[in-house]
Amino acid sequence: MHFGLGILLFLATIAAMEGVAYVAHRWIMHGPGWFLHESHHRPRTGPFELNDLYAAIFAVPSFVLILGGVQLGWGQACTWIGAGIAAYGAIYFGFHDWIVHQRLPGRYVARSRYMKRIVQAHRLHHVVGTKDGTVSFGFLIAPRPENLKAELKRRERAGVRAPSLKEGALRDG
Repeated sequence: MHFGLGILLFLATIAAMEGVAYVAHRWIMHGPGWFLHESHHRPRTGPFELNDLYAAIFAVPSFVLILGGVQLGWGQACTWIGAGIAAYGAIYFGFHDWIVHQRLPGRYVARSRYMKRIVQAHRLHHVVGTKDGTVSFGFLIAPRPENLKAELKRRERAGVRAPSLKEGALRDG
């Protein structure tokens, strides 16, 4: 496979993973997988939460495709796709766990319009403490916060929990 085609496949996989993440978040994590994801909508009591198992679950296809492409002769396309899945996972980890939820040391303050929008959309996702009634399931592509607030209001704020002092300060700051 030509290197340029491999890079295109890699980038297309990263882009497609946003759709996969949206579907998995909306219909699996907020559906039958809520038993794991619920921990992410509750205050964390330690460095890990049950929801972290999703990272391991989503790493399996990446690992299998890279292994198959490199060691089992499945073809270079599998390697590029597996690498694209892994890259999306790394980007997601950086945005979600480090920037939005600040699970690693080092405070990041969003300054660009894009980053502010991503952070605010995800925080609005977390104002709902139940598996139903929440908004904004994607991550790298987020609806406008005004639209999300309007949708929460339209739903009469069903499931919206009162923010803790820290959450309110983060959301407003």
